[in-house]
Amino acid sequence: MTQSKITRSLPLAFAVAALGVGAAAVADNPAGAATTKSIKVGDNFFVKPGGGTVTVKRGTAVTWRWAGGAPHNVTARRGPARFASRTQTRGSFGRRFNKAGTYSLICTIHGSAMTMKLRVT
Repeated sequence: MTQSKITRSLPLAFAVAALGVGAAAVADNPAGAATTKSIKVGDNFFVKPGGGTVTVKRGTAVTWRWAGGAPHNVTARRGPARFASRTQTRGSFGRRFNKAGTYSLICTIHGSAMTMKLRVT
C-alpha cells in the first residue's frame, strides 16, 4: 500500500475501531441499566424524611448531593465494604459500588435519626 492510501485509510480505521468499542459498551450496559444514581442529603434525611432504601446494579456510581445547610456525612456501618465521607454542609460525595449486598448508611452526626439502606444487586 502506498503512503497516500495508508493516510486516507486511517480515519476509516479509527471510525471502525470506535464503533467496536461503543458496541462493547452497549453490550455491557443493557438498555435501562443505570450507571449513575444521585441521592439527596437534606437537613436530617437521606432520600426522604424517615430514610429509605435505594436499589442499584453493581458497577453503579452513586453520588450523594447536599441540599440543606446543616453538616452531614455518609458512613457505611454495615455492608460488603466500609467507607465514609467527610462531614460537609454542601457539595457532593461519590462512590462506585462493585460489591453486591446491602449497605446500612448513617450520618454519624444525627445517628439513628438519619439512616438509609443501599441495596446493590
